[in-house]
Amino acid sequence: MKSIKTVSILLVLILGAFVYYNLQKTPTQKPVEHNSSKPLIALSSYALYDIAKNIAGESMNIFCMLPYGVDVHSFEPTPKIMASINDAKLVVYSGAGLQPWTHSFEDQKNGLDMSRYVKLLDASIEEEEDGHHHHESDFDPHYWLDIDNMIIATNILKEKFIKISPENQDMYEENAREYIIKLQQIDRIYKEKLSTCKLDTIVVEHNAFSYLANKYYFNVSSISGLSPDAQPSAQVMENIMKIVKEKNINTIFFESFASDKVVKTIASDAKVEVDMLQPLENITQEEAKKGATYESLMLDNLSKIAKSRECQ
Repeated sequence: MKSIKTVSILLVLILGAFVYYNLQKTPTQKPVEHNSSKPLIALSSYALYDIAKNIAGESMNIFCMLPYGVDVHSFEPTPKIMASINDAKLVVYSGAGLQPWTHSFEDQKNGLDMSRYVKLLDASIEEEEDGHHHHESDFDPHYWLDIDNMIIATNILKEKFIKISPENQDMYEENAREYIIKLQQIDRIYKEKLSTCKLDTIVVEHNAFSYLANKYYFNVSSISGLSPDAQPSAQVMENIMKIVKEKNINTIFFESFASDKVVKTIASDAKVEVDMLQPLENITQEEAKKGATYESLMLDNLSKIAKSRECQ
């Protein structure tokens, strides 16, 4: 009995050590340094966070309010996160109705609603076409999937950072220039890769990809419209099946933060493949481990879209 008990204890200790080791390997956003001499900049989505950290480098404490692996639509900030936000020199939030909990930032002097500076798509038209209306804004909030909007956001943050830390102006301008060059390169690759495709439509679970479709001239049919939590009606399911058949769709896409149950059901019935696209609202723990960036995830999306559209 003693030997069995000893073995059991050893197994528990080994399992605990394994879990601890893997937790240590899993990256998280840089912890907020309340006593740091560096200005604290808080951002509410991954794409904006990627811009900020590339411009600021180590000169600022860049803090993403979303922990890795958290769904942007259902996230509720903890008191600790809200306390960190109150200490920030600048609070940058997506706007356009994406995160209702950020409404409190509108009255803050240090708040910056990035949606006020970029070009937004009309969400009501998209939702009428898909038969859904589940979003509180009149605009599609996924604007960072348009490279032009990312360039606008980069220039806005650059100017804000210069005002906060004018002694670093040259560095911010150079970093922003280099980041924009990367964005322009992504745009060129998209245009080239998607210029000759057999199919003109992709089918997705959650329509976060209209900005890509609008910029690179293809169509998006979605199962749940702009809301990833919306349950599709029988009519919507029937319409999707019809589109899959008529358009010779070979893949239905889902997102890492949404359930793939409905997608897999439709894909099984239609005998097509299932794959994941990344809307870049946030990233998963696994993507963070691999060192994912806006650039790498956008190019990964391109590879999957090009394959599904049978591009040359």
